[in-house]
Amino acid sequence: MSNQASDRLKQNSEKIMRVWEKRARDEVGASTHQNSLVLQNSLPLYLNQLVDELSNRIVRTPGRITADEVESTRIGKLHGHERAGYADYSISELIFEYQLLRQVIFQVLEEEAPLGVEDRDIIIGSIEQAVNDAATQFSETLRDIQELFMVTLTHDLRNPINVVKMGTQLTLRRLERGDSHVDVAARMLSAINRLDSMIQNLLDASRLRAGQSLKIEFEECDFVMLVQEVVEDLSFAYGERFVVVSNSDMRTVCSRKEIRRVIENLAVNAVKYGSASTPITLTLQQTETQISLTIHNEGEPIALDAQSILFQQFRRTISAEEQTGWGLGLFLAKSITEAHKGTLAVESAEGKGTSFIINLPKVLL
Repeated sequence: MSNQASDRLKQNSEKIMRVWEKRARDEVGASTHQNSLVLQNSLPLYLNQLVDELSNRIVRTPGRITADEVESTRIGKLHGHERAGYADYSISELIFEYQLLRQVIFQVLEEEAPLGVEDRDIIIGSIEQAVNDAATQFSETLRDIQELFMVTLTHDLRNPINVVKMGTQLTLRRLERGDSHVDVAARMLSAINRLDSMIQNLLDASRLRAGQSLKIEFEECDFVMLVQEVVEDLSFAYGERFVVVSNSDMRTVCSRKEIRRVIENLAVNAVKYGSASTPITLTLQQTETQISLTIHNEGEPIALDAQSILFQQFRRTISAEEQTGWGLGLFLAKSITEAHKGTLAVESAEGKGTSFIINLPKVLL
C-alpha cells in the first residue's frame, strides 16, 4: 500500500469518471436513456472512499476499519438503490458498470507506472465488495418497488370489483329459482369472487413477504353459523353440493372475515379437484379445548410428494396447473389459521378422498 497510488487516484478521479462514463454510454445499453450517469450516482463517493483505503497516512485502528467498512457498504447500497430506480437497468448491467470501473481505474492509474501488488489487491477487493453491496441493494429495492406497485394496483382494483360483486349478489337474490338468468348471474358471481380472492391473496402475500403480519381483528364467533353462511353463499355458484355435519353449538374467538376466507378457499378447492357431482362434506367437531372443521371431497388423492409443497406460496401441484390462481390460497389459509394459534393439515389417500382439517382453540391463546 502506498501514498503514491492514493495520490494518483485522487488527482485522476475526474478523468476516471469521464472515461468510465464514455465506456458505460457505449457498452451499457440502459445508460443511453439517462441524462447523466455521474451527477446522480454514487461512484464519485466510491472513488473518494478508495483514495482513503489506498492511503497509508491514515492510521488503521479497529474503529477506523469498522467505520470504513460501514461507509463503503453505504455507498455500494446507494448505487444499487439508484440504479434500481431506473426502469431499464438490470442487475447484470449494474455489475458490468463496476467491471468497467475496475478496468478504467487500472488503465488510468497505470499510465504513469504499474501499480504494486498490494495496491491492485486493495482495488480489486474493494470493487468486489462494492459489487456485492450494490447488487444486494439493487435486488432489495427492485423487490420493494415491485411490491409497492402490486399492492397499489391490487388495492385500487378492490373498489370497482366490490361494486360489481354487490350488484351481482343483489340481482341473484331477486331472481326466481326457475329464471333462466340465475345460472348466468351465479357464474358471474363465482368469477367475481375468484378475482376478488386472487387480489386479496396477492395483498396478503405481499405483506407476509415484507415481514408484516396479517391484519386480524378478533371477536366472539359462532363457528357453526359461520360455516353455514359460507355454504349458503357458495351454493349460489356451485349448486347444492355442500353438506354440513354438526350436532352442537361451537364458539371460539376468531376473525370471522379471515376464517371465512380459509373455509371458502378449502371448499372451492374441494369443488375444483374433487369428483364432479359428489358431495363436499363439512364436518364440525369439538373437544374441551378446541374445535375442528374437516372439509372432505371424493376423487383422486393428492400424491405424497405434492402434499409436501401444498402450503408453500407460488407452488402448485401438477393437477392444479390448469386451474386459475396464483398458488397462494393454501399458503394464506395456513398463515391465517396459524395466526389464530391453530393448525391446518391435509389427509389424502386412494379410495378415501381428500380432507383438509382446521383445528382452532376455543379460546385464543
